[in-house]
Amino acid sequence: MKRVQSIVRRYPLVALTVCVAVVALVLSGAGASPATRWLVSAYALAVALRQGWSMVADIRRGTWGVDILAVTAIVATVAVGEFWASLVIVLMLSGGEALEDVAAGRARRELTSLLDRAPSQAHVETADGSVVDRPVAEITIGQTLVVKPGEMVPVDATVLSDTASFDESSITGESLPVDRRAGETVLSGAVNGPHLVRVQAVEVAANSQYQRIVELVESASGSRAPFVRMADRYAVPFTAFAFLLAGLAWWVSGDVVRFAEVLVVATPCPLLIAAPVAFIAGMSRAAKNGIIVKDGGALERLARVRTVAFDKTGTLTYGAPRVSRVLPVDGVSDDALVALVAAAEQYSAHVLARAFVEEANDRGLVVDADAQVEEVPGFGLRATVAGRRVVVGKASFVADAIGETAAGHPGPTSAQGAAVPGGAVREVQVRLAGGETAVYAAVDGAVWGAIVLADEIRGDAPATLRELRRLGVADSLMLTGDARETAEHVAAELGLTHVRAECLPADKVAAVQAVDRRPVMMVGDGVNDAPVLAAADVGVAMGARGATAASESADVVIMVDDLVRVATAVQISQRTIRVAVQSIGIGIGLSVVLMVLAAFGAIPAIVGAGLQEVVDLVTILNALRALTGPVAATHQGEPSGAAGTGLPLLARDRKAEERV
Repeated sequence: MKRVQSIVRRYPLVALTVCVAVVALVLSGAGASPATRWLVSAYALAVALRQGWSMVADIRRGTWGVDILAVTAIVATVAVGEFWASLVIVLMLSGGEALEDVAAGRARRELTSLLDRAPSQAHVETADGSVVDRPVAEITIGQTLVVKPGEMVPVDATVLSDTASFDESSITGESLPVDRRAGETVLSGAVNGPHLVRVQAVEVAANSQYQRIVELVESASGSRAPFVRMADRYAVPFTAFAFLLAGLAWWVSGDVVRFAEVLVVATPCPLLIAAPVAFIAGMSRAAKNGIIVKDGGALERLARVRTVAFDKTGTLTYGAPRVSRVLPVDGVSDDALVALVAAAEQYSAHVLARAFVEEANDRGLVVDADAQVEEVPGFGLRATVAGRRVVVGKASFVADAIGETAAGHPGPTSAQGAAVPGGAVREVQVRLAGGETAVYAAVDGAVWGAIVLADEIRGDAPATLRELRRLGVADSLMLTGDARETAEHVAAELGLTHVRAECLPADKVAAVQAVDRRPVMMVGDGVNDAPVLAAADVGVAMGARGATAASESADVVIMVDDLVRVATAVQISQRTIRVAVQSIGIGIGLSVVLMVLAAFGAIPAIVGAGLQEVVDLVTILNALRALTGPVAATHQGEPSGAAGTGLPLLARDRKAEERV
C-alpha cells in the first residue's frame, strides 16, 4: 500500500489518468456513452491545454520538442470522436516520465549502487580495547578500526590482522576475493570476507578511495550530454514531416479522421527518452569497470577521439625505478652486492633507495639493519655495514672515494675470507640504454660492481595502445619532462607516433592545443598533468595513484591502476553513442512506417495509440543495451613486453645477465 501511495505522489497525472479511464469504463459498461464521451474528452482537452501551455513556455526559452504533435493528436482525436484514442495518448504522455524514470533507474543501477553502499559509520577500537561506533567523517589517521564480516572498509587503511580476504570488485572490478596480509594496504570500498578484521586508518574519509569515487559519481549522475540536446533537434524536421503527411492523408482521402490517425502514431518518445537512457547506461557501465565519466558530454567526445597523448612517468611507465640488472665484478655474487647496497641505502630518502631494498626483499636476502650512513646529496653515500666501509653512488663519487681509501685497505674479501679482486670504476662502467641509470658500489676501497635501474614500461601499455589503434585512435603522442634520449627510447618501444621531451607543464598544454587530428585525449596522473588534462578535449586521470588535482581537472577518472581501462573507456563510449543513435533511428523509423500505414487508413486511431506505446518500449529496451557488450581485457600484473615483441622490455633473467 505504501508503494502505491509513493507512486501516486510521484506521478499524480498518471494516477489521475488511470482513475479517469476506470470511471469511463464503468460508465460505458453501464450504457452511459454520452457521459463517457464528455468525461474522457474534457479530461483529454484539459491535459492538452496544460501540455500546450508548457510547450509555449519551452518555445519561448528556445527549446523545441514533439509535444506539439501530442497536443494536436489529442485535439484531433477528440474532434473526430476517437476519445478513447485521446485517452491513450494522454496516458502515453503522462506515463512517459514514469517510463523514463524506470529505464533510467535500470541504466543508473551501477552508479546509484555505489552511492547506496557508501558506509556512514565505522567501528573504532579505543585504548581499553572496547569498540565504539563513530561517523566515518570523524575517523582520523592512525585510529584502529574493526571491520565485521560483510562490512565495507570505511577508509583507506593498512591491515593489522595476520590475514584477511576482501571483495574489491566495487573499486577494481575484480570479482575474485583478494587476500591481504598484515601491513598491506586495503582501500575503502573493499568488502570484508567471513572473518572480523582489524585495520589502521591511513587516510581520512574525504581522501579515501571510495569516497572519491562517490564524489565523482554524484557529479556525473546529473549530467546532460550535448548529444542528448542534439537529439531534441530531431523533433523539428520530424514534426514538420508528420504534419505534412497527416495533411496529405486528409487532403487525398477527404477524411479528417486520417489526419488524427497519422498524428496518433507521430509522438515518438524515443527522441525524448532513448538518448538520455543510453547515456546513463553507458556511464553506469563505465563505473562498473572502475571508470568514472564526469558528464555525458565527455562520453560523447570520448567516442570521437582520434589522437591520444600520454604523460610518461607513472602513466606509460611505472613511475618508480626498479632494478633491471645487477652487474658485480668477478668474484662477487649478485646477492652479496645487492645486500650491501640495500643495507647502505635502506635509510636514505633518495628516490632510488627503495628500489635496492625491494630487490633485496625479492631475493629473500637479509639486510643488515645496523648501518651507519653519511649521505652526500646529489652524489651518493658512505656507510659502515658489518664493519665494512661501503660507498654507493655516481661513478665519479665512487672513484673519488676509492682514491681516498685505497691506500689503507687491502680490498674486499669473500664470505670465506678469501681475497676478492676489485677494479677501477672506469673498468666497470656500464653501457646504458635509454631510461636507465647506474649506481656503483665499492667495499673497503675496491669496486664491487654496478646496479642498473630503470623506470620500466608498464606491462599494460602495449595492449592499451594496440586496443586504441583498433578503436580508431590512430595518432599517439607522448609528453614528458624527461630527457629526449629516455623519451625516445620509451616511444620507440611502444610504437608511439610522436614524442615531445623536456616539457614544462605549459609546453604540454601548447603541444595538445597544436594537435591537428581532434578530438584529442590526454592521459596523465600527476599534479603537473592537471593543466594539460584541463586543456585537452578529453582529460583522463589515472586516479588510483594520481594526485587529486589531476582527478579534479580530468573529464574521466580511472579508479584502478590499469592503463587498459583507458581503451575500455573509449570502447564503452563508442558503443553508447552507437546504441543512442540506433535507438533514435528505430523510434523514428517505426513511427514513420506506422504513419504511412495510418495515412492509408490501415491503422485505426485507438490501435495506433497502442502501437506507439510498443514503439516506445522497444526503443527504450534497445537503449538499455548500452549496459552490455564486450570490453578490452584488463591487465593488472607484472611487467610484460614491449609492443609486438612478446619479450620482457628489461631482461630480468639472472643467468642471462651480462657480467662485467
